[in-house]
Amino acid sequence: MATPSQDTAGQTPAPMTHREILEALTGLLLAMFVAMLSSTVVSNALPAIVTDLEGTQSGYTWVVVATLLTMTATTPIWGKLADLFSKKILVQTALVIYSVGSLAAAFAPDMGTLIGARAVQGLGVGGLTALVQVVIASMVSPRERGRYSGYIGAVFATATVSGPLLGGVIVDSPLGWRGCFFVGLPVAALAFVVLQKTLHLPVVKRDVRIDYAGATLIMAGISGLLVWVSLAGTNFDWISATSAALVVGSLAVIALAIWVEARVAAEPVIPLRLFRDRTTSLATAASVMIGVAMFGATVYLSQYFQLARGMTPTQAGLMSIAMVGGLLVSSIATGRIITATGRWKKWLVGGMVLLIAGLSLLATIDADTPLVVTGLFMALVGLGVGATMQNLVLAVQNNVSAADLGAASSVLAMFRSIGGSIGVSALGAVLAHQVTGEFKDGLPDLVASGDVSKAELAQLQHSTGNIPDLGALSPALRSLYEGAFGHATGHIFLIAVPFAVLAFLCVLLIKEVPLRTTVDVEDTVHEAAETATGATA
Repeated sequence: MATPSQDTAGQTPAPMTHREILEALTGLLLAMFVAMLSSTVVSNALPAIVTDLEGTQSGYTWVVVATLLTMTATTPIWGKLADLFSKKILVQTALVIYSVGSLAAAFAPDMGTLIGARAVQGLGVGGLTALVQVVIASMVSPRERGRYSGYIGAVFATATVSGPLLGGVIVDSPLGWRGCFFVGLPVAALAFVVLQKTLHLPVVKRDVRIDYAGATLIMAGISGLLVWVSLAGTNFDWISATSAALVVGSLAVIALAIWVEARVAAEPVIPLRLFRDRTTSLATAASVMIGVAMFGATVYLSQYFQLARGMTPTQAGLMSIAMVGGLLVSSIATGRIITATGRWKKWLVGGMVLLIAGLSLLATIDADTPLVVTGLFMALVGLGVGATMQNLVLAVQNNVSAADLGAASSVLAMFRSIGGSIGVSALGAVLAHQVTGEFKDGLPDLVASGDVSKAELAQLQHSTGNIPDLGALSPALRSLYEGAFGHATGHIFLIAVPFAVLAFLCVLLIKEVPLRTTVDVEDTVHEAAETATGATA
């Protein structure tokens, strides 16, 4: 059953036809492509960006985390706005914000400005991430949604495959890394125009009560913890007054946010009542763990290929095909099967098993692992993610009423982003600490063997925390750094495995409810009642 294509005064709007849904879906998929491209096209450019702007491993981490943080904080607000205002205008607004952030990033003169611009990009990406799912959910029923999830999976895969490749080619071209921030702008403009012409949904009109206090407190609390994880051990000791102040202060702010959500906010960004539903609670917990494991570890694969294996950005982009190929196959295949059968849990469970296996195998890689073997491990991760991410959203949407679709979808996306922010920040800190430690520990042996002079050693003493330009290093130093980075990359995948296992346990505990064939839960009840009445008659 489809929802209305346009609102008419005093009349029930006509349902959207399959053709109208596909036309509207074109603009939505373009918007989703832009959101995905914002991270994938930059992934292979980050080593070059950080080197050019003289950044550190911590700076590399925060270029990623800045986007995740603002996306996390604003996703629930976008979801709430979708319950109150025109969804089309909201998606278009998110596209404009994304474009402004992209332009600012393209002209960034230093790491601080770039991180700020990426935060603005995250505001737009948060809107696109939440709103595309909400709009699709408002057009088609959960059972029919699998029919269209294949298109979503294809766009996800296309952006993920083409992004790193395109980014690598751009970085290696005369445009340099700045060109990566321009590439999404034409697509964003096209999405804006297509949505204007094709998307026509009823506008819900009621009093606006946006919980800015809750969203601000949540972001502040999480940011404090991420700052602590990122800087502790480098700028200050793990056990110190600064650490204590950051941790205690952040936890206090988070506790205050929970109190505001539960007692003060009229329309909280995170409606705590949603967690009374077992499926929503378990799916949210699983999303956090998947965010930590997947985002936290895989975001550094591009760095691994460039800094541990000496690849160019374009070559590193080609290596990403292995993971995305698996994602493409599993997302499309499971979407079609779920649509045909209405059953989804076994695909979630199978996806988690593959994800755990892939992460466990990636934990064994180092600077000498054959690339074919590494690619096979990445393909397993892709297969697991493709069968898991979209279907977790589907399971939650199947259990909530139409009035809560926006809030529930955005809450799930928000907690996945929180997990991603924590994972990227924490594992980035582990990576930086281990690479720096192993690199420093190996220097005395190189000096003793005569491969590194004391002058070179003195020059490195103050900069071993930076990401070096491998081309400027001597062969011995380059080999040492590549070995340290390769070993450290395997270590962060090992740390990610327990989080994937916890997500697997959450998925096992979710009770499977066959996908309904109506848009709203209440419609299902009415449909069942009418069927029973007809049978009695």
